[in-house]
Amino acid sequence: MKIIDYFNNSDKTLFSYEIIPPFRGGSLQKVFELVEQLMPFNPPFIDLTSRSAESYYQDDGSGQLSQHIRRKRPGTIGISAAIKNKFNIETVPHILCNGFTKEETEDALIELNYLGINNVLAVRGDELRTNPIDDKKNRNKYASDLVTQIYEMNSGKYLEPLIDPFKTNFCIGVGGYPEKHFEANDMNTDIKKLKQKVDNGADYIVTQMFYDNKAYFKFVEMCKKEGIDKPIIPGIKILSTESHLTMLPKHFHINLPSELISAVEGKSKTEIRNAGINWAVKQVNELIEAKVPCVHFYIMTSAKSAIQVVSEFI
Repeated sequence: MKIIDYFNNSDKTLFSYEIIPPFRGGSLQKVFELVEQLMPFNPPFIDLTSRSAESYYQDDGSGQLSQHIRRKRPGTIGISAAIKNKFNIETVPHILCNGFTKEETEDALIELNYLGINNVLAVRGDELRTNPIDDKKNRNKYASDLVTQIYEMNSGKYLEPLIDPFKTNFCIGVGGYPEKHFEANDMNTDIKKLKQKVDNGADYIVTQMFYDNKAYFKFVEMCKKEGIDKPIIPGIKILSTESHLTMLPKHFHINLPSELISAVEGKSKTEIRNAGINWAVKQVNELIEAKVPCVHFYIMTSAKSAIQVVSEFI
């Protein structure tokens, strides 16, 4: 079933979740246990992230930390298929521009089609290298280009002629930024780029995390004025540690309300966790009242806080 159909056929706000594959060689059982915890809440779908590479820091012997890049976490396609088959739930693997050629992307999409996975999220992906590889290979530069490639496969158009061409049937999600993508000059420019992704074939939009619903509602209104008529799904990450106060704004280029900062700063672990959950409950309650189609939780490796929040509404 296509993700867009879940939104169109539901008369209430749905709850979906996003998780990350384990580190290279990690246990798939932990992923299954995470999904198992979510199943009592009937999630319509689960997203599986993918990254072109991962960075870590290591002492080079001089007492200084140096950044190293290692290969991506494998498993997005395989784990998506495993979850779909084991739990009979739709999965949405993330398909990236960075780190992949158009040929590799086409092959991955053909594999997903064979596996009966017909929902994907098209994103550019992070480039962690200071000096990105310039190998002149055929790559999608922007998410809008990737959407075009997927949409063309839905029309039976491939990179080269096939003996027996077939049309795929992918539902295409893309990302949106209520507080502006950090590379965009301004919100208007950023929304025009989002409109391009929609014009190229995107079916729905999932937002970057935010902690002030006013930013989301303003973003939705600006999208409507630009002629974007696709569902815009709010993304929520529940704040759970004091380090999030600095880490989230730094890495995701978002703002944290002063009221939330005050509720977390200098508090005990229990107080911080409760503050994050209470904040998320207030956010979700307001979003449900606004009749959003779905609330998407970025849970990654732990469902504990999200379950506590969702339990307030189910």
